[in-house]
Amino acid sequence: MFFIISKLLAFLITPLIWVFILFIWGLLSKNKIHARRFLISGCLVLYIFSNSFLLDEIVRLWEFPATAHELTETYDVGIVLGGMLSYDKENDQIQFQRPVDRLLQAVVLYKKGKIRTIMYTGGSGHLLNHLPEAIFAKRFLLEIGIPDQDINIESRSNNTYENAIFTKPILNKKMPQGKFLLITSAMHMKRAKACFEKIGIPIKPYSVDRYSGPRKFIFDHCFIPDAGTLFLWNDFLHEWVGYISYRCMGYI
Repeated sequence: MFFIISKLLAFLITPLIWVFILFIWGLLSKNKIHARRFLISGCLVLYIFSNSFLLDEIVRLWEFPATAHELTETYDVGIVLGGMLSYDKENDQIQFQRPVDRLLQAVVLYKKGKIRTIMYTGGSGHLLNHLPEAIFAKRFLLEIGIPDQDINIESRSNNTYENAIFTKPILNKKMPQGKFLLITSAMHMKRAKACFEKIGIPIKPYSVDRYSGPRKFIFDHCFIPDAGTLFLWNDFLHEWVGYISYRCMGYI
């Protein structure tokens, strides 16, 4: 039930939905004054949520600091959180999204000898698509030459809390005294770290895929609306609401 509610909530907090509703109200309202207010409000919301500078500043306050230095220790497991790929059944292709940086950074750490094994955790994460993401992540890792014995997967989880819950027994069985590196996006790390620590998995955070970069005081970035920024707000609001929801549910 929580999974279904979270997906519904993710739809309702999408800024583009707010803009669409305001425009519809403005067009359907028979009161000219109210109609004008709704249309102006829609334009303001659209401008605010397409402003790159504003998003950068807000995300910078939320993101967990990215790991910018070489690891001084070696870890038994690099735990990679899913949410980065889908499967094109027709063409038998794995398709990656932006968070794939989590997996790529794990591969780099493995090649450097900083992590001995890779643990990928992630099910489908969708209401209608039940293809287990971890299965295809393992396929990718095998195809690029990572030995099977150095790959562990967990393919039942649908959210971050379940990532931690379903990963714990696997880690306890295979490496009860192991050292674990948690690898996920900087925006996601705060919630992920809290989930794993809540259930007693000691981890070292390793943040990747940072959204906010160096501050840019240029005209385009500060004032010109950007369509991509509008959709990046979805990720931030999803993460922010998710963190609050997890606190209310006692997951963190």
